[in-house]
Amino acid sequence: MSKKTWVPLLVVFAVMVGAALLALRSVAAQEHHAAVGYEDTPMLPGGKWHVHDGKRPQPKVITPGTCSSQQSPGQPPSDATVLFDGKDLSNWESIKGGPAGWKVEDGYAEVVAGAGDIRTRQEFGDMQLHLEWREPTPPKGESQERGNSGVFLIGAYEIQVLDAYNNITYPDGQTGAVYGQYPPFVNACRPPGEWQTYDIIFTVPRFQNGELKTPAYVTVLQNGVAVQNHSKLLGDTGHRILATYVTKASQGPLRLQDHGNKVRYRNIWVRTLGSNSNE
Repeated sequence: MSKKTWVPLLVVFAVMVGAALLALRSVAAQEHHAAVGYEDTPMLPGGKWHVHDGKRPQPKVITPGTCSSQQSPGQPPSDATVLFDGKDLSNWESIKGGPAGWKVEDGYAEVVAGAGDIRTRQEFGDMQLHLEWREPTPPKGESQERGNSGVFLIGAYEIQVLDAYNNITYPDGQTGAVYGQYPPFVNACRPPGEWQTYDIIFTVPRFQNGELKTPAYVTVLQNGVAVQNHSKLLGDTGHRILATYVTKASQGPLRLQDHGNKVRYRNIWVRTLGSNSNE
């Protein structure tokens, strides 16, 4: 056999040996992981898993997102549903019917006064929501007339958007409030003209035979600061009323409010949240 013949054969043999070794390592790793945890610990209530059970399903691996800056939005996590990426409002519609009538340019969507609220075509239940907004500059008006808009979760429960920077209003109508129900813990507003963020964890209400079984809950971070923590919602948002549960649904669209002020939005995405039970 010539040298030209056996050299390629050696290369092929080396590759085969390497692949076999990798396979053995993979099997060994799987066996090692199968032994992780315990089966002689107490059973968790309401399920089939032991405390520290190594056979419990592993959490799904995703790629986390990146942080935004004043100049540009960050990237959403790999398992997010992107609702607005700065290009168009194809995922949205007007609550009046037809396409969303807000202006889109330079990576943001701006409220067009009189065009009406817009809502997503898709409906959601329990969710993690991220969105960014910017208040008009220079600021105009006072109290509720300055940079007013809002984020309505499943179309019924409003987290207030307002320019509350050096602007006094009633506390349960301030930025970060569950409108008409809970003021924010603190005023975490940036000056108008700067991009601000909401990160919202929302648990929908549950109904049984048309009756409320469990209320909705919401946690809100504004600009990285907790302003609501598992707040129990009293019901649908309204003005000058005590909230009650009118919309007896456990899913619905995200809705953004046209309150006549040119508030801008960008980088809107949502993650559907599953159950974290022991079943």
